[in-house]
Amino acid sequence: MASPDGASGMGSSPEETELSITLTLRMLMHGKEIGSIIGKKGETVKRIREQSSARITISEGSCPERITTITGSTDAVFRAVSMIAFKLEEDLGAGSDGAAVGRAPVTLRLVIPASQCGSLIGKAGAKIREIRESTGAQVQVAGDLLPNSTERAVTVSGVPDTIIQCVRQICAVILESPPKGATIPYHPGLSLGTILLSANQVRG
Repeated sequence: MASPDGASGMGSSPEETELSITLTLRMLMHGKEIGSIIGKKGETVKRIREQSSARITISEGSCPERITTITGSTDAVFRAVSMIAFKLEEDLGAGSDGAAVGRAPVTLRLVIPASQCGSLIGKAGAKIREIRESTGAQVQVAGDLLPNSTERAVTVSGVPDTIIQCVRQICAVILESPPKGATIPYHPGLSLGTILLSANQVRG
């Protein structure tokens, strides 16, 4: 496959340019998924960090949802996502007879600035349809912003191989169209408190 020529004007080959790009991917995860990824005494996340060479941080807090942030070269990030997807699948399968052939789909929820979601959906949904068709993964972009933020959830589900292809394509779109304006990142803990507060006010 010919490599894109767009970067050759930078005085380095496209491969080198691609390696020097730092990608940050944020994912929203439930407690059980976080448990899978951290592993006993943090061993799983340590192994994923070492083998992928990506930086992985998991937001603190006792709320049911937490943000996992993966940062590194595009290759390192994809390696980490791949390991996370396979780990989640393994734990999903372990709940059944272990030899589950009809594999349960794995779901990853990416958190993406709303200003980039338009590029991801494309004109009349053309881009997102192309991603669905070429990867076989299910992709849904939430219509609403996540509470107290300018970010939206993009849900990707399928078997790990299709998810990884899908995340690659989503990242390619994101890298081509940087977010516009300031991004207010989503913090699960804060929004949970706000929801509880507003629920109490409604009752009062």
